[in-house]
Amino acid sequence: MTISFSPGRRSFAKGALAGSATLFLATATPGSASASGRSDAPLLRLPAPTGPYPVRARVRHLVDRSRNDPWEPGIGVRELMVTVLRPAVPGRGFPRFPHLTPGAAGEFAALAPLIRPHLPAAGVDWAATLTHARAGAPALPGRRPVLLYSPGGGDARTMGSSLAIDLASYGWTVVTVDHPGDASEVEFPDERPGRQRIRTTVLRPDLDAATFRTMIDTRVADLRFVLDTLALDRVGVYGHSAGGTAAAQALHEDRRITAAVNLEGHLDQMDGELLPVARHGTDRPLLLAGTDGFRDARLDRSWAALLAHTGPVTRRQLDDTAHWVFTDYAALVPQLHKAGLMTAAGRAAMAGRADPRVTVPAVRDLVRSFFARHLPLRVPPSR
Repeated sequence: MTISFSPGRRSFAKGALAGSATLFLATATPGSASASGRSDAPLLRLPAPTGPYPVRARVRHLVDRSRNDPWEPGIGVRELMVTVLRPAVPGRGFPRFPHLTPGAAGEFAALAPLIRPHLPAAGVDWAATLTHARAGAPALPGRRPVLLYSPGGGDARTMGSSLAIDLASYGWTVVTVDHPGDASEVEFPDERPGRQRIRTTVLRPDLDAATFRTMIDTRVADLRFVLDTLALDRVGVYGHSAGGTAAAQALHEDRRITAAVNLEGHLDQMDGELLPVARHGTDRPLLLAGTDGFRDARLDRSWAALLAHTGPVTRRQLDDTAHWVFTDYAALVPQLHKAGLMTAAGRAAMAGRADPRVTVPAVRDLVRSFFARHLPLRVPPSR
């Protein structure tokens, strides 16, 4: 795998393969409720964070009473679920935070091959995987820069756990945001009129231009609502695919956002209309990160329109990779392939052929180094 820089190219050191192998050696605790019904289902592992701090996780339910839900108007309000990840005080006895709760895992098991056709329809215990964040651990005192994460269309915030926890392990507070209605599944604390406790996606494979426009507009409004509710200022935002689109456009619309990372999101509508951020440019730092496996004429056109403006915008490309390398699928898909539950072609289509022991650190380093420059920590992390 290489990581390409504009202008010019620079190879990502293959030596990172040996140095980062320990990312995948931490074991998850067995015994979680099974979403597959198989006792021999492979135990999928997420890579461990590399920063000096342990991480705590806390889930919050946010309600915007000034907006109705665009996908289910009967709800009457716009609700979000977020996970707040913060550096924690070292200590023992705090359980590892689940990647998916049993209820969410059950829904995802049925939805996975519909949302991502390369994923297996059976044989995976999606509820067994644990993250490397700790539930109930006391947060490390002090104010810290905040990063918001918006996942890709059809993905839940949970599929960005690995990168978010790694960033928090270096000292940032990271808030991962679900966008109910287009996320694969979102679990709420309880039911309410107009929705069940677990709400599943309304997206379909034949996504049209009007639906895409609604999705991006809603996501930008969601991110700005989180800023309002949590009283945040001078934050970073990063997102994948539709989340990257929303992150870039939110940067354009909201001066509270200091810097943003667009992980392979288009900067136009499906009918070709450029988003305002691409038409007008930006005066704040924006990283455009993509893969050679997803790059196409539409992406090049919309990104080139933004890059044509003067402004602090940088484009990077990870070679031998594909679209979902920026998510937890970068680590999970190769394990599914090794277990015989995915084809080699399916693995390549989702995350590329490069080894995750190289791609995971490459993505982490790319995002972390960007925010370290533009939203730096007050005390540089040290090991």
